[in-house]
Amino acid sequence: MPATFSLSSSASWRKSSYSGGDNGSCVEVADGVPGVLPVRDSKTPNGPALAFPAADWSYFVTALKHGHLTN
Repeated sequence: MPATFSLSSSASWRKSSYSGGDNGSCVEVADGVPGVLPVRDSKTPNGPALAFPAADWSYFVTALKHGHLTN
């Protein structure tokens, strides 16, 4: 069963420091939702958000930083 969560309209979204300033394809994440990390497309801020378990997102980011994920 999918996890449910509630985001207030005042959720603090942040964009990756790697996204640059060209308004390109970027993801944003929101902090402060216990147990999950909401992720959305920065080009559609009012669109849907995906919610990943916090531990899984941490593993994903660590794998990226260490070059464990390749094309």
